[in-house]
Amino acid sequence: MAPEDLRDWSRGEELWVQQQPWLEEQGYMLRPRYRPGWIPSWKSKNDLPFRYEDGQRHYPDEINDATRISDGEIVILKRFSQERHPEELEITKFFSTQPLSTHPKNHCVPLYDVLQPPDDPDKVILVLPLLRNFLDPSFQTVGEAVECFRQLFEGIQFMHECNVAHRDCTSLNTMLDPKPMYPNLFHPAAPNWNSKLTWFAKYHSRTSRPTKYYFIDFGISEKFYPENGPPLTLAIQGGDPTAPELQNPTGPVNPFPTDIYYLGNMIRVDFINIYDGLDFMLPLLNDMIQPDPTKRPDIDQVVERYAEIYKALSTRKLRSRVVRKVYGRVENAVRNIIHFFRTCVYIITRTSPIPTPQY
Repeated sequence: MAPEDLRDWSRGEELWVQQQPWLEEQGYMLRPRYRPGWIPSWKSKNDLPFRYEDGQRHYPDEINDATRISDGEIVILKRFSQERHPEELEITKFFSTQPLSTHPKNHCVPLYDVLQPPDDPDKVILVLPLLRNFLDPSFQTVGEAVECFRQLFEGIQFMHECNVAHRDCTSLNTMLDPKPMYPNLFHPAAPNWNSKLTWFAKYHSRTSRPTKYYFIDFGISEKFYPENGPPLTLAIQGGDPTAPELQNPTGPVNPFPTDIYYLGNMIRVDFINIYDGLDFMLPLLNDMIQPDPTKRPDIDQVVERYAEIYKALSTRKLRSRVVRKVYGRVENAVRNIIHFFRTCVYIITRTSPIPTPQY
């Protein structure tokens, strides 16, 4: 490649461009931006990159998207160093192998394929489904949030039953299957990019479109073996820097209570602090984020207590609107009217107030 061809690629993107022909041989086609000879479409128009499809890029550069040539499905490619993250491939494959892969409680991201770049034996590329952050689009009803919490608790319970600690089950690593909500999907590098291309998808209600939630990124996860004794490991900081036991660790820590903290604090920060109408979760969350890890409930206790909580919620409560605390009086009034008519439709069509997917 001539130097001028690289002027709009980052160093990480250049690696994808160099690997594009090989990836195509493996059955995966990168977008035009990552093909040799690409010329930015906005250059001739003296315009801004973000207005154009090929102006959209992934952050970090280790992530990219591609089209699976065999069936046209959009997939995500994740490139990483096996030396730096030795557990990533092992644990991802572990949960994507029978009989675990089809277990109904498995909420670990499925693994489609593993690619080994011929020019770098340390690197590996995981082929994963296209997912979307679980907080987007916004939640509308208590029932939607209730189902989300249930699946997240279920997913961590399954991992702990398999003696695996996620160690970073935070907002950035919690996703949803977008297909029920976005049948036309969206631009994989910019989910909310607004264009008239087929990448762009209209907003769909969570209530009418049940979806499954997933945990991703097992780079610092760890599998333990009961015969080797208690699950103790070196303290590693995940995406949530507030876990008390990781502030000034004096030795190995048990990562399972830390998973409980991460999950409880994520719900507290991303739901309780954002929406009104979910205060019924506070007693459980307060126990999950106790400073002393030994006093936190284990995941089986969390699941048991949560089942009692949501079973006590009335249908009216489940269909009620969760209200963002930042909304003003006028905006709330308008949204309440919309919510009323939407709820009437759901009642008439007998749509469940808890959008549980079939899987």
